Amino acid sequence: MTEPNKNTKRESSVGQKRDDEGLKKFFANQKEERSQMVSLTTIKLPDYQPRQYFDEIKLKELARTIEKHGIIEPLLVRNLPKANQYELVAGGRRYRAAQIARVNEVPVIIKKLSDEEALEIAIVENLQREDLNPIEETESILQLLSKRLNISLTEVSPLLHQFQKLQKGRIANNVIGSEKVEAIQVVFDSLGLMKLDSFISNRLPLLNLPADILEALREGKIEYTKAKAIARIEDEKTRAQLLQEAIDNSLSLTKIRDRIKKSQPSKQQSELKTRFDATYKKVKQAQTLWNDTKKQRQLEALLTKLEKLIDEED
Repeated sequence: MTEPNKNTKRESSVGQKRDDEGLKKFFANQKEERSQMVSLTTIKLPDYQPRQYFDEIKLKELARTIEKHGIIEPLLVRNLPKANQYELVAGGRRYRAAQIARVNEVPVIIKKLSDEEALEIAIVENLQREDLNPIEETESILQLLSKRLNISLTEVSPLLHQFQKLQKGRIANNVIGSEKVEAIQVVFDSLGLMKLDSFISNRLPLLNLPADILEALREGKIEYTKAKAIARIEDEKTRAQLLQEAIDNSLSLTKIRDRIKKSQPSKQQSELKTRFDATYKKVKQAQTLWNDTKKQRQLEALLTKLEKLIDEED
């Protein structure tokens, strides 16, 4: 088997680091560039937007500010093939608020960007602004990794789990490939938001939360640590009730855990029910109980006691 070219790997790593340096210079230079006014109707939204949830109340508040003072920070757009048509790269909140305020023209900075560059800048810009909720943040990082690694979005999570196993010495380095390992590390180092191990263990599981909890998390109604705790409740009705209570009363994580503990049956209750179910199954299958007169009398006495016990409960 041919050994990978070391120079190629080094150039790949250096290239990624240059990309990150380029992003830093891009955001620094953006503040110095002159903006121009374009019609709001000439700007269209991209197919993928890192930020997907916008608080309607806050949007209306921003719209009122725009009505009074205008848009202070320009939107970032790129040219579309059609003349005088643009695609929004960054500034989704300002764009939507401008629509509410019925602004005709908005200030923009126009950049010549490829699809990949536009997506990466949009993701990094939102991540740096801390505008994203935990779900949007997680999905955006996965999108960024998908672009950097040149793999499909569905392949990213399994690859990250493999990377985690690699870090813990459970698999060999050649299973993933050194170039992908370096690319993953560069992304997390450049973002500086959290360590990769924390992202895999704490953020990826959020995408598998029950739909109602996932929606509440998207809308910023509950913190992700609380969402993960509530998601452990198996009973759907109980879980929904606690979720609503946690949102309405801003319950702390400690109080949520206390509620969960009280809602769960004790170990003794669980063991007793399991034992009863197993015994009931055996009774139905035991033919001698129904054919033996002596055993029938004993069973009748036990049933009488059980019926009395149930009547006392009622």
